[in-house]
Amino acid sequence: MTSHLRNIAIIAHVDHGKTTLVDAMLKQSGVFRENQIITERVMDSNDLEKERGITILSKNLSIHHGDLKINIVDTPGHADFGGEVERVLKMVDSVLLLVDAFDGPMPQTRFVLKKSLDLGIRPIVVINKIDRPGARPEKVVDMVFDLFCELNADEEQLDFPVVYTSAKQGIAKRDLEDDSSNLEPLFAMIGERVAPPTANPDAPFQMLVTSIDYNDYLGRIATGKIFNGRIRSGETVALIKKGGEISRSRISKLLGYEGLKHIELSEASAGDIVTIAGFDNVSIGETLASSENPRSLPYVAIDEPTLSMNFIVNSSPFAGREGKFVTSRNIRDRLHKELRTNVSLRVEDTSNTDTFKVSGRGELHLSILIENMRREGFELAVSKPEVIYREIDGQQCEPFEYLVIDVPEEFQGTVIEKLGPRKAEMVSMHAMEGTNRLEFVIPARGLIGFRSEFLTDTRGTGVMNHTFHGYAPFRGAIPGRKNGVLISIDAGETVAYSLFSLQERGILFIGPGIDVYEGMVIGQHAKENDLVVNACKGKKLTNVRASGSDEAIRLTPARNLTLEQALEFIDHDELVEVTPKSIRLRKRLLDENERKKAAKRSA
Repeated sequence: MTSHLRNIAIIAHVDHGKTTLVDAMLKQSGVFRENQIITERVMDSNDLEKERGITILSKNLSIHHGDLKINIVDTPGHADFGGEVERVLKMVDSVLLLVDAFDGPMPQTRFVLKKSLDLGIRPIVVINKIDRPGARPEKVVDMVFDLFCELNADEEQLDFPVVYTSAKQGIAKRDLEDDSSNLEPLFAMIGERVAPPTANPDAPFQMLVTSIDYNDYLGRIATGKIFNGRIRSGETVALIKKGGEISRSRISKLLGYEGLKHIELSEASAGDIVTIAGFDNVSIGETLASSENPRSLPYVAIDEPTLSMNFIVNSSPFAGREGKFVTSRNIRDRLHKELRTNVSLRVEDTSNTDTFKVSGRGELHLSILIENMRREGFELAVSKPEVIYREIDGQQCEPFEYLVIDVPEEFQGTVIEKLGPRKAEMVSMHAMEGTNRLEFVIPARGLIGFRSEFLTDTRGTGVMNHTFHGYAPFRGAIPGRKNGVLISIDAGETVAYSLFSLQERGILFIGPGIDVYEGMVIGQHAKENDLVVNACKGKKLTNVRASGSDEAIRLTPARNLTLEQALEFIDHDELVEVTPKSIRLRKRLLDENERKKAAKRSA
């Protein structure tokens, strides 16, 4: 029954070419018409994925190749979205581990490979971008083998097959010397080396829910793999919750995949990946089972969050000007809606009804949520990200990250010097073509605010990647931001005349003609202390002419901070005000006298 099925996931580090390979597989399997206009990276379907060029949500599709039906799951490549990867691995029988032929294994490669090896999955290694200048595929295969050994792979997993590809050109080879004009060798390898799903279609029905979506017409829909049995549309099925409670409901729609589209099915059997509608309270990790003989499957455990920040109702003088949804009820409803599909997220109420503590897997994980909210019309303020500590064996422990940096040799000393006070411990250092690769284990809080410094120090030539490494004993204090900020003392519109005299004091974040309010941060001070300034004071006009008095004012272009840069920049007494049109920095206490009183109390 299942011999024609192959369930695979494509896993890799960010930007190693997963989605581009899926594009090529779709084109060569005849999913699209010959005259159909296809966008690049068709699987990156939402706006943020298209803009950033990264996969954020895992997605399912299926293709037919000869007699085989191949169900493919495209997974995110960034460690912050690791929760998406962990749950989909339960649906598949093998993974394509994609590795860049120049970069070799990177932090996320290690993370996703460890998860798949722990589940006993036998990967197929795909060395991609063999056409890239400086590619070193044979060396990279050796590096991948070393990584398998390091992660305690068993003998069967160490005997992994290798395919060399160029996803951009749509070609695959078993040996580098082979001639190839298509992906046929990859399809053949999937048919040979991926085992069909081990399932019993005659046993009672069991399906593990691994992803949840919402449809305006169907309500909540659950996607997962049928482990045993058969299911028909309209049948009554039992839902087994995490705690063991059982409820029953009728399947209103049974959907399968044909290419990228959902197609309606009348029946599905063991081994296939399907989507079911009809359960309003279904959650990820729960089991749908036979109504007469309900048996649960093991719950999918997801790694806990490592970083948290407060989402606060916007209380600035500009509150309500640009956003549609500004109240605590609006924000609470939106966060709880996100919990339905975002399994790595945690939301807690605090003692203040206007503040919610939101925990996630990293800065990018939380900033993507904030970015989605502001695009939907929400207005809110967010605090500085803070790591989540745990007590292990009576000792306070903190999360650590595995950091990999590729940097030109001339900047390597500066980078090592900057990471020292941040409690980073070097694991290895080796030369690559024109650059050096430095690997560190560093406390997660040591990375907050480091990226912008790193880009400045390496003049934009360095590349850094990191992934969660584990919890270890607390390493002690880490120095925070060295520079103070320029704070507006008055409300009004900024004037070029005032900004001209202020730009000598530091780096400005705003230009002329911008509305500001008291307590708003308008720049970075060149010294350690905060400085209260007036950016709205105009030039006093007189009827006396003097040489040099009418010289043109030349302003240095303002530094426009992105959301991630703003979150990294702020200190504990500051907030980022996020609206659909603006990202502003502000002090928690807007009044200067109140800030002085608070400083005295804390001292």
